[in-house]
This record gives sequence, structure tokens and C-alpha cells, in this order.
Amino acid sequence: MFKSLTARAIIPVTIYVTGFVVVCCILLYSIMKADMTNDMITYETNQARTIVKSTRYAMLHDDRESLANIIENIGSQENMEHVRIFNKKGLIMFSSNPSETGRLLDKNAAGCIECHRGPVPSVTLGDMKQARRFINAKGRDVIAITAPIYNEPGCYQAACHVHTADQKILGTLDIGLSSAPLVSHLAVMRSRMAVFSIMVLLVTVGGVAALLRRYVFIPMKQLADFTEKTIEGIQQELPARGTEIEKLAGNIRSIVDELHSLRREKARWKKGE
Repeated sequence: MFKSLTARAIIPVTIYVTGFVVVCCILLYSIMKADMTNDMITYETNQARTIVKSTRYAMLHDDRESLANIIENIGSQENMEHVRIFNKKGLIMFSSNPSETGRLLDKNAAGCIECHRGPVPSVTLGDMKQARRFINAKGRDVIAITAPIYNEPGCYQAACHVHTADQKILGTLDIGLSSAPLVSHLAVMRSRMAVFSIMVLLVTVGGVAALLRRYVFIPMKQLADFTEKTIEGIQQELPARGTEIEKLAGNIRSIVDELHSLRREKARWKKGE
């Protein structure tokens, strides 16, 4: 397999470049995937905060009909899998899916355990810790966000509410977006990176092969032909002028000439005997 100089030079370069490109592409894909996922989580977090602000007026006035209508309209948007608001006990008060209303959530479920892990529920979580990814009942890949609804002065001071100032959390907003667009974008990115990797391999290996052929293989072949003809006594010009090959060819010619001279002198000695 590695008998020829060409194979010994090109195959290791090809293997090295292929491994390097593959490792770089895997690392780059992992970083870009993480960045795109985090961007989606950030977008979803901002959307959750917008929903909380949009429903604030209806909550302050205890307008349940308007609140239910807002949740239903938001839940009907494209790629929105679910929107629900549940109280601190885990009871779903409003949901884009009417069949969920009145259902009690498990505090050990994904999205709840982050806050209820310890004996005292946590009242703050970072954006990334609020997120969870799972397959819903419809078999769809969903990235969901839980955003706490805090008890503000306007809440516990309102005449229609009975919340005290000591109560930090009034409820939680839970929204889930389909990750289908993210998966689709990642698939396109993978295919483009594969094409890019193939192009890099072809250009790199082709360029290295062309350079080796121009500056190594052809001069080495010329040197081999020069050496063979010089040994046969055929005089010719030095190959690859201005390079190390020319110097090597000159040295070979000097050695061969000296050998021929020694042979002729030895032949004369034998005749003299």
C-alpha cells in the first residue's frame, strides 16, 4: 500500500487533514447547536415575560374571561405547543388546552422540580435553568419555559385580591415551543458543513498533492532518471536547476565519474601487470 513515494506522502496527509476537519466540524457544530438552543431559550424567556406583562391588567382586575382569551390566542400561534398558568399549589388555572384546566401538576415533574427540589421552594431561577426539553403527548419535541409570576405591590394592594405581601410567588406561567424549526435549521447546518468539509478536503489534499508533485515527485523522478543514465555513462544536464536536487545530482555525477575513473585506472593496472 505504501510502496510508492506518492502513496507515502499523500495518504498520511489525507488522513491527517480528514481527521482535523472532522474534529473541527464536530466542535463547531456542537458550539453552534448550543448557541442556537440558548438563543431559542432566551427568545422563549422574553416571550414569557411579555405574556406575564400582557396578562397583568386582566389579573389585577380578576378578569378571568379576558385572561383565558389571551392565553387561548397566544396558544394558537404557530409552533406554540402549550401555554398554561397554574397557581403555587400546582393547579392549572388557565390553559391553551381547555382539557388541562383544573388539573393538578406533580411538583416532581420536569419544570417543577427545579424550584421544589429543596424543603423551601426557590423563588428565582436563571433563564437556562427555567428551560426543559421533552417529548409531549403528541410526540413532538418541545422546549418549555417556566416563568414565575411574582407578587408585586399592585397585586397585594388591589381591593379584589387577598394576597399578602409575604407571598412571593402568585403562580407560574408555563409555555412550550416546538423545537421543529431548531431541528430543521440544525439539519441544514449539518448538510452545509458536510459539503464545506468535503470542499476543504478536496482543495487541501488536491493542493498538497499538486505542490508535492511539482516540487518533490517530478524532481525526484528526474533525479532517478539522471542517476540511472549517469551510471550508464550518458552525459546530460543537471535536473531542477537552482534546487537541492541539482546539488544532489551534481554530487551523484561526481561520485559516478570518480568511480568510472577508478575503474579505468584499475583496468590500466591490470594491463600493466
